[in-house]
Amino acid sequence: MRGMTGAASAAVTLALGFFSAAGAVAQVPQGDPKATEQWEPVPPLVAPGVRAGAPPSDAIVLFDGRDLQQWVSTKDHSPARWKVANGILTVDKAVGNIETKREFANYQLHLEWRIPKGVSGEGQARGNSGVFLASTGAGDGGYEIQILDSWKNSTYVNGQAASIYKQAPPLANATRKPGEWQTYDVVWTAPTFAADGSLKSPAYVTLFHNGVLVQNHFELTGETRYIGAPTYRPYQRAAIKLQAHGDPSAPISFRNIWVRELDETAKSSKP
Repeated sequence: MRGMTGAASAAVTLALGFFSAAGAVAQVPQGDPKATEQWEPVPPLVAPGVRAGAPPSDAIVLFDGRDLQQWVSTKDHSPARWKVANGILTVDKAVGNIETKREFANYQLHLEWRIPKGVSGEGQARGNSGVFLASTGAGDGGYEIQILDSWKNSTYVNGQAASIYKQAPPLANATRKPGEWQTYDVVWTAPTFAADGSLKSPAYVTLFHNGVLVQNHFELTGETRYIGAPTYRPYQRAAIKLQAHGDPSAPISFRNIWVRELDETAKSSKP
């Protein structure tokens, strides 16, 4: 715009801006926006919990602080006999693992756990337990997310709190100190199998530990193995299991456990 007066230059700039804006208007996509609108099926109404961590309206409450009606002993399916007091469930290591009466496929799980204040031991012998997202056999058969005191406690990283045991370390260590309550929020996608027992689709886990994403849709390579590589065994639906680990440290506690089934057509088996 060399040689133009200030007023002329401003007029040209304004004109260029006008034509630029006009060109932008001319490029608006044509067609019916309703062609890409989806109206059905309408998502079901679910009332959220009244406070953070409280079960929503469609949740199956597995432990509300009162009793163990939803649980059985893993070894013989007799009534679960862990200790319930003051709204808290405490592991009884002499009794062994417990699991839900109901069986599940895909679900959202919430549970809260606490390592006892002043816990002793180190490594895997300090506040050890686990939640098995699918219990596929007696003892520790199934798919385990590790529970452990990982507050200033060194161990192998695929065995610390919030690891998929012996498969995937957590993306972060979000552990609180012993004596404080911790939360796991899990999305479990169960594996599926063909009629001949071969694997059709693997299992996936997404996990938030104390609100921090620590497993992001991780693809499992099979069931938990303490020794050896993970492998898949066919199953259809399975209980959720809590571990009574045999380490000598003081037992851990649980509270506020609930689950939401994510299957559209399958229903949980009745107790």
